[in-house]
Amino acid sequence: MTLKAIKTRIYPTAQQQEKITANFGYCRFVWNQLLDMQKQRYANGGSYVNEFGMNYLIKCLKKEYSFLKAAESTSLLHVSRDLHHAYQKLFKEHKGLPKFKSRKFPKQSYQCNAVNHNIQVIDQHHLKLPKLGCLRFKAGRQPFGQIKNVTIRLSATGKFYAIILVKTDIKPLKCTGKAIGIDMGVADLMITSDGIKYPTIRFDKQLGKKKQYWEKRLARRRRQAEKEITWDKHNQVPEPRELADFKNYLKAKHMVAKYHEKIANQRDNYLHNVTKELVEQYDVIRIEDLKAKNLLKNHKLSRAITNQSWRKLRLMLEYKCAWYGKQLFIINPRKTSQICSICGYDDGKHTLDIRQWTCPNCGINHDRDINAAMNILKATAS
Repeated sequence: MTLKAIKTRIYPTAQQQEKITANFGYCRFVWNQLLDMQKQRYANGGSYVNEFGMNYLIKCLKKEYSFLKAAESTSLLHVSRDLHHAYQKLFKEHKGLPKFKSRKFPKQSYQCNAVNHNIQVIDQHHLKLPKLGCLRFKAGRQPFGQIKNVTIRLSATGKFYAIILVKTDIKPLKCTGKAIGIDMGVADLMITSDGIKYPTIRFDKQLGKKKQYWEKRLARRRRQAEKEITWDKHNQVPEPRELADFKNYLKAKHMVAKYHEKIANQRDNYLHNVTKELVEQYDVIRIEDLKAKNLLKNHKLSRAITNQSWRKLRLMLEYKCAWYGKQLFIINPRKTSQICSICGYDDGKHTLDIRQWTCPNCGINHDRDINAAMNILKATAS
């Protein structure tokens, strides 16, 4: 049995949207209250309260703030769990302090558990959710299996989604007996040891002009709105306006978010198709372990590197290999582009403009990327 998340687009009514938005607020309020309590305890020399202690504090918050009783109960328990995990990352991985949440953040979400069949797929287009009742949904594939939990999410473009986590059986793919080494690149997304190059598609440039058109208008309308807000405060208007009161500004903001979302969806679709193709064709996949954070220091290539989404591609390969019974190995990329894959001679470091080189030992002419992919195929996992 494997856990699988299925993302569905939901279409709540106006009343259901109000309930969802209210639950976002309840979870955000509880998060901020618990985080403030943790910080005060630390400032006073106290110890950290774990997840179970925070669950008890949620009961106390419900008594103090009666409006929290309207919240979906298990969603508040997920708040304490998420905050507990955030502190675990702080203590173990030094990821940074958890931050307070703002209602102005464009993306909002909450999660609830499946208890006593409170989450059900009624038919192909209707879904039953706790506190919301029956909602219409649309998805590329139907959620089959035992439902564990569901995450309700609001995107920056105002679309509502339900990510349903199900426990289901996934049949392993047929064994092919093939292995592949993959070198990641910028000019090409991936170069395999078989000599196949998967091209880079610059989705950000394909929609760049339209996105830039609205980004300019967003900046201009924001400046104009801020001037009018300042004028209201200077003249002591009883109810000074906020940015949310300017419709032209909100329209430009929505359009910018729309193009960002479209670019991200196109890129994700391309990565899904490429990774599924690799998993279907090969039993063993070896991929280099790139540190994108270090590579982003090169400002000439930083935008192109960000567009590649190497980290997301690797994560897709990891869970798809686990699903379909394939093996994925992460290889240290050190010297893979400078060692001859035929005789093992180290020709020294090559600059990025050198795309082909000839081995002085055996005389074989190498394509830099294909040679690196062949070395990755031969290497042992790091």
